[in-house]
Amino acid sequence: MPIESGAKAWAVTSLDQAGKKVTVDLMKPTVLYFYPKDDTPGCTKEACEFRDNAHEFKKLGAQVFGVSTDTAESHKQFIDKYGLTFTLLADPDAKISRSYGVLSEKGYAQRVTYLIREGVVRRVFLSVNPVGHSHEVLTALRELI
Repeated sequence: MPIESGAKAWAVTSLDQAGKKVTVDLMKPTVLYFYPKDDTPGCTKEACEFRDNAHEFKKLGAQVFGVSTDTAESHKQFIDKYGLTFTLLADPDAKISRSYGVLSEKGYAQRVTYLIREGVVRRVFLSVNPVGHSHEVLTALRELI
């Protein structure tokens, strides 16, 4: 079960698409979006919308991280293919997905997004529709700031 709004956000440390260890600063406004699989139709639409709105997130001081159970190498290929401009975190052992309660029975991350600020989950988006989702997150972020 996904963690709820108002809960303390779990620490996130993982490898990014370059194989570099990243620890997310959850005190900053953070969009942590979980998705099932690199380079699949819905996940690609969602990622490209976050890419296309990256300047809006940046203007609001927010950082965006995508998380799936894919490897860093898979993430690198996904980023290169679609020109993604934000960090993807590899979660092949599903540790992050499990801690946020979004791991499906099939072993993939469910499509759930967390809006985090000052180390607290401020908003949870469940059963996300990839089309238009980044706009939905931007609206919520603007209300938070």
